[in-house]
Order: sequence, then C-alpha cells, then structure tokens
Amino acid sequence: MPLIITEPLKIERLTVAIADLPQSLVGTKIVQLSDLHYDGIRLAESILADAIAISNQENPDLVFITGDFVTDDPTTISQLALRLKELKSTVGIYGCLGNHDSVSKQSEQQIIKALAEVKLKILFNEIVYPLGKELAIVGLADFWSREFQTKNIFSQINSAVPRIVLSHNPDSAEVLKKYRVDLQLSGHTHGGQVVIPGYGAAPILLQQIRKSTPKFLRNYIPYLKECSSVVKYWQWSEGWHQIGKNQLYVNRGLGTYAPGRLFCPPEVTVITLDCD
Repeated sequence: MPLIITEPLKIERLTVAIADLPQSLVGTKIVQLSDLHYDGIRLAESILADAIAISNQENPDLVFITGDFVTDDPTTISQLALRLKELKSTVGIYGCLGNHDSVSKQSEQQIIKALAEVKLKILFNEIVYPLGKELAIVGLADFWSREFQTKNIFSQINSAVPRIVLSHNPDSAEVLKKYRVDLQLSGHTHGGQVVIPGYGAAPILLQQIRKSTPKFLRNYIPYLKECSSVVKYWQWSEGWHQIGKNQLYVNRGLGTYAPGRLFCPPEVTVITLDCD
C-alpha cells in the first residue's frame, strides 16, 4: 500500500482539433496515462487497476504513457510491465521516458526492454505512423536528458503532415514552439499536487513567493527550492494550453509524492481527435 495520501481517480475528456487531419482519422480516440512512479509507495495498486480498467472500457485506438514509469529503482519495471500488459488498444500502445526513467543509460534500456516484451513501445527520439502516413506520432527523450533532440527528428516529417508529440516535461513546449506540434502530451508536474480553489496549482504561488524572497533565504523555506526545480512554467502544470501555434495537454499523473494531493486527483485522459 502507498504511504502517501491521494485522491480518487478522475477521467478528463476533451476533443482536440488537428489541422489537416484526414476525415478518416476524425474520431480517433486516445487514452493518456502518465507518471506512474511504480515503486510500492507512490502508486496504489487500486488506482493502477482502475486506470487500466477505465482505459480498456474506452476501447481506445491508441494508448500513450508519458513517462516516469518508475521512481528511482528500474527493477520495479518488471512487475509494472506485467500490469500494463493488461492494457488494450485497437492500434497500439506507445510511451516516452521521463526524468526518473532516465537516471542512467542502463535504466533506460531496462525499462525499454521490459515494456517492449508486453508490446508497449517506447519512442526514444523516434517517429511512428501507426494510423498511416497522414499522422505522425513522435516520442522524445526526456527534456533534461542530453539525448533530447528536436531538429533531427522534426526534419524527417513532411511539413504538411500533422503530428502528436510525446514529451514528458511540459517545459519542452517552449523549445518546441519553433516546430509544428499539433498536440503535445506531457506529464511530470503531477498537476502541482496541491491546487488552491479559484487560484490554481500551489507551486505557482510558491514560485511568486520565491521571486520576492531574498536569495540567501530561498533554500530555507520549505518547498520553494523543490518546486522551482521541477519546471519553469508552472502555469502549464495541468490541462490544455495553447503555446504559440501549438497545443499542449498536461496529464496530472497517477503517482503521488509527499505531502499528497489536494483538489488535484490522479488522472486518466481521454482525447478524441477532430479536424480543424
């Protein structure tokens, strides 16, 4: 059982308009999961089971998992892979790695291999076309990784072809603004975990406090340093955002860090594609 208080799982549904999406792909259904942190502490088995059941009930065309399968120990991926083997889709299941998955090259390889054995393909700076050449699916290495690439990847895609990009850290949306990204799917932030009703994610407030706090005091105030190191753009901590001409959706994740979640439930995202 996890040692951290969480909240009941919530399904978020949205329709996303994609420019140049062929009529044959209108209505394509995607389920996004993120930030499982499968380590025996940060994810309740009941939440994982419910997330898998919900995903399967949706009968999605594609399932995307946007990183942080594990926390620190990559050996837990073997047990997680057996659970994720239960996921179903009509076309395929894909993912990208997060910062916790990428602590070493050995960790990355262990996770990629274990998931491949249950037919969950990790896209590591890779492009696939599971629905045909009219829609590209791009998976990037983690934003903090030295192997994070953009130019060499996007130059391989015809500019007229729409694309969905899996990138764990939403901060990468700032870098990706110079490319065509019809929809970026990210996680990493856990939605801020604590949300202040009518205001937003608590880290946004903490970030503002940090800016007004003398530098010599910042590291002595709880969570100021930690929140500032997770992402730069906390305003993108959850949900849909327009970043330049691109669209970004940030999933709140399934796993939970201390001190827990408040008004920020773990999430299964169901996305239906439409033409713009």
